[in-house]
Amino acid sequence: MGKGSKTSFFCKSCGAESPKWVGRCPACGEWNTMIEETVAPKSSHAAKYGAGDDSPRKSAVPVKISQIKAEEMPRIKLPSGELNRVLGGGLVPGSIVLIGGEPGIGKSTLTLQNVLRIRSRRVLYVSGEESPTQLRMRADRIAGSEMECECYLLCETSLETIFQGIRADKPGLIIVDSIQTIASDELESAAGSVSQVRECAAAFQRYAKETNTPVILIGHINKEGSIAGPKVLEHIVDAVLQFEGDRHYMYRILRSIKNRFGNTSEIGIYEMKQDGLREVTNPSEMLMSHGSESLSGTAIGVTIDGTRPFLVEVQSLVSTAAYGTAQRSVTGFDQRRLNMLLAVLEKRVGFKLAQKDVFLNIAGGLKVNDPAMDLSVICAIMSSTFDRAVAGRICFTGEVGLSGEIRPVTRIDQRIGEAQKLGFETIIVPAGNLKGVSPARGIRVVEVSKVEEAFSHLFGG
Repeated sequence: MGKGSKTSFFCKSCGAESPKWVGRCPACGEWNTMIEETVAPKSSHAAKYGAGDDSPRKSAVPVKISQIKAEEMPRIKLPSGELNRVLGGGLVPGSIVLIGGEPGIGKSTLTLQNVLRIRSRRVLYVSGEESPTQLRMRADRIAGSEMECECYLLCETSLETIFQGIRADKPGLIIVDSIQTIASDELESAAGSVSQVRECAAAFQRYAKETNTPVILIGHINKEGSIAGPKVLEHIVDAVLQFEGDRHYMYRILRSIKNRFGNTSEIGIYEMKQDGLREVTNPSEMLMSHGSESLSGTAIGVTIDGTRPFLVEVQSLVSTAAYGTAQRSVTGFDQRRLNMLLAVLEKRVGFKLAQKDVFLNIAGGLKVNDPAMDLSVICAIMSSTFDRAVAGRICFTGEVGLSGEIRPVTRIDQRIGEAQKLGFETIIVPAGNLKGVSPARGIRVVEVSKVEEAFSHLFGG
């Protein structure tokens, strides 16, 4: 232990500090999250990690909020339109953005293919995980011969050494891959610990705010799927983007969890290719099969994720339970909600599914949480039960209640417009959901109030 250093206990969940070990964190209430780490005496980090200004601290004077001039913040447009959409229009100067996701999901690929196409700004890519040769090989695969950019690499894990390079290079954009690999020499704890992650993120935040330089941090996630490290890491940054998807499928979704400069309802969709990530501008056409033959057990649902409507294919298979105990297997949909829908079909509609195996899959590897998918799910299940195909140009949207009623859903005009744009002839919607909505042209809208009405329209009784 170094001279003048001491040990403290930090909470892995929220980052709270305690002089002694306690079973329950006094800040967040989590149990068994306190870990012991060695800390060093505080020094002048503002001078070390800031812009280098040694002038005396200015006195703080409160300002009336009405006297503050409201100016629209300029945005730095990135080459990826989907990334700009999720950020709220582009990067804000002086902002710090955290991108998280599972290993191998494409976080580094997403950031690298963007910075390799930036021509007007000097970019510093700090990597604590890969060597310069590895990064060059990835850059060749992504950009090929178009690598005419102002991107400089710095493969280093020491926070002090990194800031020496930053002051010498004076970049216009900083990428840190990843924040869990960076460590300060003043702290004796290992890289990735609570105190190291918190101190390193705070150092980059100070530099970003003082120099008006945007910083993008790439972060690991734990087995629960949340950003690894203390929760204070997410409070330090201005925006948190989650990159998610199944590595066995080609689609990736970039979702905003926190954004101080925009809303958190936007998503971006990408397709993983050999040469990097390709933007999916019209996901509806890619998430539906284009086979000419109509098959039973398939229905098209209209969902909205964020502010973006798109159509998803729901696949179902219902068969007699072979071993007495019925199975319920779900991919991309909430299994508890499927059990509820099956109970509604059995109790309210009279279909006996207790001795049936039910398998449900959302095509494309997407995970859908929109309640408006309920109607398409039960229609796919009944289509497989009767072994009768749903007409290919019909789609569904509607939430199913516990009494078997079809409940209204939000943004019905956007859902109908998306179905019409893709050439669907009929859309089945909840009764009373069209109040205040201008009548649709070019598509037939059928209103149903009960599950039985939807079945009668599809299967004739």
